Amino acid sequence: MNLRLFALAGVVTCAVVLPLAVASAGSVGDEGRAAARSAVRSAVRSLPRGDDKVPSAEPTRSPLLLGLGLATAARCGPEVTSPDGIEAQTCVLTQGEDTWARTYYRNATGEPLDAALSLMGPGDRTVQMHCALDGGDEPETCETPREHTRGAPTAYTAVAEFAGRGGQGPLLLRSGSNFPTKTGS
Repeated sequence: MNLRLFALAGVVTCAVVLPLAVASAGSVGDEGRAAARSAVRSAVRSLPRGDDKVPSAEPTRSPLLLGLGLATAARCGPEVTSPDGIEAQTCVLTQGEDTWARTYYRNATGEPLDAALSLMGPGDRTVQMHCALDGGDEPETCETPREHTRGAPTAYTAVAEFAGRGGQGPLLLRSGSNFPTKTGS
């Protein structure tokens, strides 16, 4: 029992003495700040390089960083609706070195449908994803796998096509990532 009191007294003493010792050292002037910065730089330089577990403390400049992570650029076409009750908007997304397609849709037909989402890029490259839509009325998404961006992100387009399950029935809706262009005068 006396040992517990002694240990508790030691903890309380450390908790009180440590802040007092720091406070009695006085305020840190420019020399102290410079010494602290130098110590931090030395510590950072001494970290092993090339180890994925130890991130680099070197500052980086990326125009894609916004706040906490990489920004995602989205180029979306118009929201379109079919008379049958399908709503969709299709986008090409780019984040860092990756590009992919995503379609946002709502299937209010009450029937299960299929969607084919195609991402077309430079060099006649195409990635296609098939998604099964249930007959519910909730907003959902379908997206292609991400791929390494080749060329300019603006060289990518996406198209989503909605039809009856198993390719049965007519095309119900087509949604694209391109904005409509104005032609004429």
